[in-house]
Amino acid sequence: MELLENVLKGDVLAAAKLMRGLEDGVPDALAELESVYLHTGRAYIVGVSGAPGAGKSTLLGCLIGAFRKRNMKVGVVAIDPTSPLTGGAILGDRLRMQIHGADNDVFIRSLASRGWKGGLSKATMNTVHVLDAMGKDIIFVEAVGSGQGEVDFARVADTSVVVLVPGMGDEIQTMKAGIMEMADIFVINKAERDGSENLKISLEAMLAMTPHQPDEWQPGIVLTEAILDKGTEPLAKEILRHRAFLVSSGGVAERRRRRAELELTVAVESALRNLMETTDSRYLAKLVDDLANRKTDPISAALKVINLPKD
Repeated sequence: MELLENVLKGDVLAAAKLMRGLEDGVPDALAELESVYLHTGRAYIVGVSGAPGAGKSTLLGCLIGAFRKRNMKVGVVAIDPTSPLTGGAILGDRLRMQIHGADNDVFIRSLASRGWKGGLSKATMNTVHVLDAMGKDIIFVEAVGSGQGEVDFARVADTSVVVLVPGMGDEIQTMKAGIMEMADIFVINKAERDGSENLKISLEAMLAMTPHQPDEWQPGIVLTEAILDKGTEPLAKEILRHRAFLVSSGGVAERRRRRAELELTVAVESALRNLMETTDSRYLAKLVDDLANRKTDPISAALKVINLPKD
């Protein structure tokens, strides 16, 4: 409980220790999570996704500054891809945000995806909860990258931002059935490049063909040059405008229920994985042999594992 008390006071070292424990599945840290959760629900969460090289981390560095000017405490959870060969991750996102490293009201945490699908890490929401309990006003979650299947970032967020760059062309069409439909705000970064206006026109055409009710949110398009900190302020205003829209329309509660549903799913999946890892290997080997020899079927075998007597 001492660790939790220090986290609630905004202690950086205590928060880092708890985050590490949660990421590694340390039992003491997981036991703290129940108490941490009771002190959450105040922070506003913004999900950010986009193709590798789109400038997401540089853009986030600028957004941190924009919201700090508003005296808002900022948290960042940056997900880095894990190598399928070595299991390692560079965790380089913090390097692009070093200008804010000495600010006590900014906490940036990098996480390895560790093979988790959906553009996130298994520890993402637990880390967000710790930042929330610390008293952060706004928390950015930077996903690994964008694609049709990587939509979990939007499900954890109150506002979803998709970052595009000129030159994507037909890629917009291939992404349209997935992540593009879940974006609340589109950002065209590196807007100084040729093709930015064409990209904007393509986006506007796509949005025009998407049916919206008169009282629904209409996704905005913001042009930025993150390397020069251009367009950051309009983007910050658009995020706040979307927050105001959700508050007035009751959308915040709906999105947070959606997030709770995702968390429940992740928790159940984690529990099942843990069950597999802790089940006697000889028993599992016999089930595999039975499956291979067609003495049972996968569903029946799975139910046998789930229904094993617990110690």
